[in-house]
Amino acid sequence: MHIPSSTTGEIEVLSFDAALQNALRPSPDYDAAKWLYVPNAYSEYRYILGTRGEKPLICVGINPSTAAPDALDPTLQSAQRIALSNGYDSFLMFNVYAQRATRPDDMEKTCNSFLHGENRRAFAYLLSLSPRPAVWGAWGNIIEKRPYLMDCLRDFAAQGRTAGARWFTAGPPLKSGHPHHPLYLRRDIALMEFDIESYLSVR
Repeated sequence: MHIPSSTTGEIEVLSFDAALQNALRPSPDYDAAKWLYVPNAYSEYRYILGTRGEKPLICVGINPSTAAPDALDPTLQSAQRIALSNGYDSFLMFNVYAQRATRPDDMEKTCNSFLHGENRRAFAYLLSLSPRPAVWGAWGNIIEKRPYLMDCLRDFAAQGRTAGARWFTAGPPLKSGHPHHPLYLRRDIALMEFDIESYLSVR
């Protein structure tokens, strides 16, 4: 369980570029040739956690919990299984908001614009890893927990549009129209095309 100790505005937040530079170096704590973990030490926020490969699937959740390299939580275990069963050789977990909080109700009430800006840099980096990035929307109804989350997602959708990203959902969307959260999904569930523009147009 991770309960935020403060708002992210009250702590020092590393820029994505600085955090990435550290993460690309060898680590005594995990195999940096296998894992991409940014920042590369447990903190109150996380930009990226996933495995390295030639054909990655970018999974977009809401916010990080306790997962770390070689210690994936059930949500990331499920995300990894689904990515592999759909023909990807790696998965990269990204989140609409980078603050760690196991319970979304504990997320800060207002968006930290600096943290969001650096999270956008993280997403741009992930998009740059593939000529036509594959992005799996996996946030579920949790995106309704904070008004700013949909605004953040609109920024990521715009970045994806520029990069020519393809968006997917695991199985058909929920009745609410939101894509399924990975937890409890079958490992062999098929990814389906997801029209992110139509989804955002009615929200």
